[in-house]
Amino acid sequence: MPNGSFSLAAKLYLLAWDPDTGEPGYEGHLPYLVRAGALTELVQRGMLADADGAPRPLPDAVTGDPPLDALLERIAESRPRSWPSWVTHRARSTLVGVRDELAAAGYLRLTTRRALGLFPVKRVALERADAVRALRVDARRVLREEEGVAEVAAEDAALIALAAAGELRAVVTADDARTRKARIVALEQRGQRAAPGAARPVAEVRRGLAVALSGAVTTAAATTG
Repeated sequence: MPNGSFSLAAKLYLLAWDPDTGEPGYEGHLPYLVRAGALTELVQRGMLADADGAPRPLPDAVTGDPPLDALLERIAESRPRSWPSWVTHRARSTLVGVRDELAAAGYLRLTTRRALGLFPVKRVALERADAVRALRVDARRVLREEEGVAEVAAEDAALIALAAAGELRAVVTADDARTRKARIVALEQRGQRAAPGAARPVAEVRRGLAVALSGAVTTAAATTG
């Protein structure tokens, strides 16, 4: 699995890790970020269409990527839900699929221990810090260089937009969010032009991620306050 073959969801998962410590460095809600990446890629690849505000898989849509295909199947078999709802609905299932795929490819290491001697718990460790560093360099170049937005690949533009909405500070720092706002907005719009009819779904997924994150933060503050 070379860097160029990573799905958008897998890139976002790996970018959540700190390559210097080998530990997860993202304090937000990773399942939502990974699910948003999967939904966005499926829209950009023409596998999901908008049906009255809800995603609908196209007939015989198959990507060959197990986590993405599992999400397509789940959406096809479920009752209609809005795009923002799919950012959170059973989002961990997509994260687990991406995690297991990356572990099988040697980018992560999975071990199992038993909590209280009874319940199996998966422990995840980063194996390929070099891959994470390379992804960070690529993402920061897209955000911070003066390359014309029209020249940026739609998937790369979407990665920046989702990192900003999800407050993934390894990619979009708080300072970037303020000083590069125009660039981020332009990249958001670039990602929405990936495929015919993609603008609304991609924007709705990003909005759903931002709402999920802000709602979770509010809940946590109320719990600890």
